[in-house]
Amino acid sequence: MAQKYVKPTATTTRPSILGETKTTAAAPVHFVFGKANYQLLLASVLVVAFGFVIMSGTTDIYSTTKIVIAPLVVLAGFGLGFYAIFKKSGAEA
Repeated sequence: MAQKYVKPTATTTRPSILGETKTTAAAPVHFVFGKANYQLLLASVLVVAFGFVIMSGTTDIYSTTKIVIAPLVVLAGFGLGFYAIFKKSGAEA
């Protein structure tokens, strides 16, 4: 999907090597995702990290926490990450 063109909002001047000033237009910043998407991505990274911390756990090799719960938490974190990537932000919807 193509993004619509937005006119630059301000101009800036900067000196050149020869002492003359050049005027350049400051382009507006466009992020790929919206704020909610970045928050969900951060939450997914934290959930995956928490799953790995649970997985490291105690010295019990065959505990239910290490074999069942921690991998499900990690997979839930990856699922949340995919959701955050594919979710439409409020401006695009």
